[in-house]
Order: sequence, then structure tokens, then C-alpha cells
Amino acid sequence: MTAAQLTTSGEPSYRPNQPLRRLMQYLARGIFKVLTDMEIEGEENFPRTGPLIMVGNHFSFIDPAAFISVAPWPMDFIGGAVTPHAPKIVQFLPKMWGYLPVYRGTGSTFALKQAEAILRSGGVVGIFPEGGSWAQILRPARPGAALLTAVAEAPLLPIGLTGFPKIFPALRQGKRAKVKIRIGKPFGPFKIFGSRYERRHQLDDIGNEIMTHIAELIPPEEAGLFSKDPAIRAAAQGTDYYPWEGIREGQDDYPAQ
Repeated sequence: MTAAQLTTSGEPSYRPNQPLRRLMQYLARGIFKVLTDMEIEGEENFPRTGPLIMVGNHFSFIDPAAFISVAPWPMDFIGGAVTPHAPKIVQFLPKMWGYLPVYRGTGSTFALKQAEAILRSGGVVGIFPEGGSWAQILRPARPGAALLTAVAEAPLLPIGLTGFPKIFPALRQGKRAKVKIRIGKPFGPFKIFGSRYERRHQLDDIGNEIMTHIAELIPPEEAGLFSKDPAIRAAAQGTDYYPWEGIREGQDDYPAQ
């Protein structure tokens, strides 16, 4: 189970273990310092308090740990309830931290409402807008991050992560991978209005702006469809597919919403 548990009334609740989170954050910082050659740029862009939505590119299952290691405070996460690209040996770590699970192909009502409540109370939520780590170039955003900034009136902080997929291959060779975390400047929040059709298109536009901000923080060749280089954009045509399109993930260990 994640930190989203069932109450005695049968309703889901979210009760993360904050002392454990602080310990895990401390350990994550130490582990990255020892196992990688890490460069951090833009720490001055972290606001002192929330509300805030941290958004970044998602090329590796290690990315949430990178967010945790660099942030000045613990945060909550929205993440996939099913993590097919993470080795089974580390899948217990997100559950220890506690996160808001999203079942792809569903409305994920509980996760989004809980995230909105966290943001409205001045909290920080981390989300990877692409919805999964199956590629090595930037892909279009799913609507979750755009919807959260609109309904919770929370600004976004873009994070660029570079080199994290190389960590374990480098370690197998007895080397420390060069990794970089770039923190951009906060932007937003955004608003949506009008008909359902109009709001959906507005969410797509907000999602594109989010990914454009992230693209500025990673190498141009990894920016894909959001690169400023026409040749890179052309080469990235066809990479905007979503592997879970039309698939509804199971909810065997989590209450249906």
C-alpha cells in the first residue's frame, strides 16, 4: 500500500510518515553525492513556501529521488499506481515515502482531489507531466499537471534532469555518472474557463507551455518536439504516442473512485 490507506469507514485517506520522509530525503542526498558526480543549478529559484507544483522530465525511475534530494522541503507526489519500468527491487521505496496513486485510464479522482487539498493548504506536489518514463526524449504532457495548476491556483516550478538513466550503467563499470539538476523559475498559475471542449484545449495549451519550460532546462537533443531546433523537432515526429492510451489499469489493491 502507499500512504493512501482505507479508513474504518471504507473511505481512502492519505497519512504520510513525515519523520520517515525526512530520513529518506537525507539518505537520498547522501547517496547521490556518493554514487554520482552531481551538478545542481538554480537552487535560488526555490520559493520559501508553497503552494507549488514541481514538474520535470521523466526519463528514469530514479527521477522522484532526484526531486527529493534537491528540494529544500519534503513533498507529496502524484505517480503511477503501476510502475512497469522500475525494477521490482526498488518498488517498495515510493510506498515507503507515500504518494498519491494514479491509475491510468481512470479519472484518478482521489489523487487529484487530495493533491488539490495539499496545494490549497500551502503544500508542494511533485508530478512528472509525461505520465511515465518509457522514452529518452521529452513527450507531450498528460492533463494532470495543467489541471492542478488551474483548480488549485498553484504556480509551477520546472526541473530539468540530465544523465539519470546513466547512473546504474556507470556504476556497473565502477564509474560515477555525471548528472545535472537545473531548477527553472516559477511560472503560472493558469486558469481554464468555458465549455468542456474549450477547457480541454486550454489544458493542452498549458501542458505544452509546461513542457516548453522543462525543455529549456535539458540538452536540446533531449527536448524532442519541444526543441527550438527544427531538425530535432522533425526527427521527434511520431514520439508523442502514449503507451497506455485506451488502457484502464486495475485497482485490485486500491478502492475504486
